[in-house]
Amino acid sequence: MNYQKNPFSIKLWAEDDRPREKLLTKGKQALSDAELIAILISSGSRNESAVELSKRILASINNNLSTLGKLSVTDLMKFKGIGEAKAISIITALELGRRRRLEEAMELPKITSSKTVFEIMQPLIGEIATEEFWIVYLNNSNKILHKSQLSSGGLTGTVVDVRLVFKKAVEINSTAIILCHNHPSGNTKPSDADIQLTKKMKLGGETLDVKVLDHLIITEKAYFSFADEGLI
Repeated sequence: MNYQKNPFSIKLWAEDDRPREKLLTKGKQALSDAELIAILISSGSRNESAVELSKRILASINNNLSTLGKLSVTDLMKFKGIGEAKAISIITALELGRRRRLEEAMELPKITSSKTVFEIMQPLIGEIATEEFWIVYLNNSNKILHKSQLSSGGLTGTVVDVRLVFKKAVEINSTAIILCHNHPSGNTKPSDADIQLTKKMKLGGETLDVKVLDHLIITEKAYFSFADEGLI
């Protein structure tokens, strides 16, 4: 039987159009998201190139890499041309990227703005499906002493024990804290409960001389800062 070469094989493309060669000659920044994914999956199908398959996957999630990182092996295998091995390769690459971002965030030694807090905490709570409440403990120089999850709840809310927050602050000699929690809904607007809790925390801190510098509501791509908005 005579088998014909797959006309959609990357090997048959013009050299400038091949993702691997393009990376080598022009650098990784020159590649589109679809081209990078195409390198991961190596090949498409008989009717579709790896790049076209990658473009189709990205188009299905509005070209959002964060959303791509949330897809399971089963989700990815629904695309014709993506088997288990290719799905695992995609998931592995995106998870490594997430962990790299988290490591970079953890290396930030000092809080200088609400944006700095967001960059540190977003990899931890910005993309999860349940609401979590975290405390960032700082010293006199606004350097991070400790980060801890205070509570975890369902989609509708979480329970916060104010006493535990300041007990930890006293134990590690923290002079200031920043409150952080996520809104899985994507809405950054603070609820009445968020506002009341912030006031309660600030009052509790004044008693122990521990400043509550800010309270951030964090979502996948945005945040709300009580300090920036003059609410603390």
